[in-house]
Amino acid sequence: MGCSFVHGMSMRPRVRPDEVPGIRAAHGDLLGVRTEAVAHAASAQRAPPRLEPMHLALVRHGQTDWNLRGLMQGRTDIPLNDTGRAQAAAAARALDPADWDVLVSSSLGRARETAAILADGLGLPVVGEYDDLVEQDFGDAEGTLVSQIDERWPGREFPGKELEHEVGPRGARALEQIAADHGGARVLAVAHGTLIRHVLGELSGHEARSYPKLDNLSVSRVRRADAAWQVLTVGGAPFDEVLPWLLPAPVEAEELGRTA
Repeated sequence: MGCSFVHGMSMRPRVRPDEVPGIRAAHGDLLGVRTEAVAHAASAQRAPPRLEPMHLALVRHGQTDWNLRGLMQGRTDIPLNDTGRAQAAAAARALDPADWDVLVSSSLGRARETAAILADGLGLPVVGEYDDLVEQDFGDAEGTLVSQIDERWPGREFPGKELEHEVGPRGARALEQIAADHGGARVLAVAHGTLIRHVLGELSGHEARSYPKLDNLSVSRVRRADAAWQVLTVGGAPFDEVLPWLLPAPVEAEELGRTA
């Protein structure tokens, strides 16, 4: 017989949609759109968020009475004194508002008040407070004269103290969150002396004690680009002048690299 049959039906070659005139292009376009959409969705799921480059300045708060008296302050929420308020107002006059977009601060009162005075003088908004920018917790040593600390607690092992190796990563997390919240902005972040030193150490890969004590209203600038932070200035002075021995190793090397 000339034709084969299965259950009474003739067997014909199967025709794909893209072989029918007028359908090939449309079918291909739809398939391409669907494939592209699926690929885009998969890429979006696995790609980390891209953060814009940003400049950030870590500003130490103004003076408090405990600073003046030489008392260990830490998390104890002491307000600015008149000198501290005057320092913040003077800093606002010294800073160029054209260089900055917004302010943020630690959630402690002395940092918040400093940020408010700076914001008023610069005509810029305060857009957030970050708990991870608060000062190191000095536990039982808070309220003690700094001059008596070493005698009372040899090695500065205070009961209830936040460990040094925890402070820098905490502050660095705050900077990453600020970058996520305000990527591309130029940010003044008001924080605390010991916290800032630990953050600078964390970003540069060196110990906080390598950095000098920071004055009230001192400004230390950092920059974030390509998911990496770089320390530019320490208390207003160029990094390579303050800490020349901490400069990164040559590119061809395998690895680059007291109270508040």
